[in-house]
Amino acid sequence: MCCAPTVLNFVVEGAEASGAKLPRPVEVMTAGAAPPAAVLRATEALGFRIRHVYGMVEMHGVIASCDWHPEWDDLPAEERARIRARQGVRTVLCDDMKVLDAKTFMPVPADGRTMGEVMMRGSVTMKGYFKNPSATDEALAGGWYHSGDLAIVHPDGYIELRDRSKDIIISGGENISSIEIEDVLYSHPAVSCAAVIAIAHQRWGEVPCAFVELKPSYEGRVTADEIVEFCRGRMAKFKVPGTVKFGAIERTATGKVQKFKLRAAAGTVRS
Repeated sequence: MCCAPTVLNFVVEGAEASGAKLPRPVEVMTAGAAPPAAVLRATEALGFRIRHVYGMVEMHGVIASCDWHPEWDDLPAEERARIRARQGVRTVLCDDMKVLDAKTFMPVPADGRTMGEVMMRGSVTMKGYFKNPSATDEALAGGWYHSGDLAIVHPDGYIELRDRSKDIIISGGENISSIEIEDVLYSHPAVSCAAVIAIAHQRWGEVPCAFVELKPSYEGRVTADEIVEFCRGRMAKFKVPGTVKFGAIERTATGKVQKFKLRAAAGTVRS
């Protein structure tokens, strides 16, 4: 089975409602968005064996995989899920993949903290965008394909996405990962879907705004203050969403959240 993390979430919610579990293990490959660890943990508990991969059409599909080590099987479920959420290491299809400083093209340290942009190169790289030379030059500057994805590198060499460059929230000079906040929101038992964007703030420049889609059984029973308090106990204070909005979150056919529509709904013009 191959699907986006959103589909896995639908499966988990369906299993919660029916109480059903798989009669035998099912192999599943997931890609298309950074999967929340909470969703991976719940999917594994149902009996799915998950392979998380990462790629894009400009690089002819899958160029990285969270290659699983047998010794990780004995780790607690929460730790296994955190590792599975990483995008991993390059596949043989990709000649080179690094997380680089976008200005210097130097690799970021493998400290699990420093963010850079994921860049790739090799024979599977696109020749360019059709009749769009300016976009081609920008995407292939410096001899690398610029993914637009910001990531960290763990000490074992596995990369983990932190955000899209256009989605990173800069609050009081601090970079805040919307994916990190979304991962916490997904761990709340009432949350079906979550998305975080930046909204303008007079003092801090930008602050996180969380859009939350509740599971049907929790609709009308959870308040914004409860969501904020839940986040406050699980992340640094400056990362806690200042605003929480409830309602349906529009997604594409492949399950990707359309954040530009959320920005329009929040009254921000960031493109």
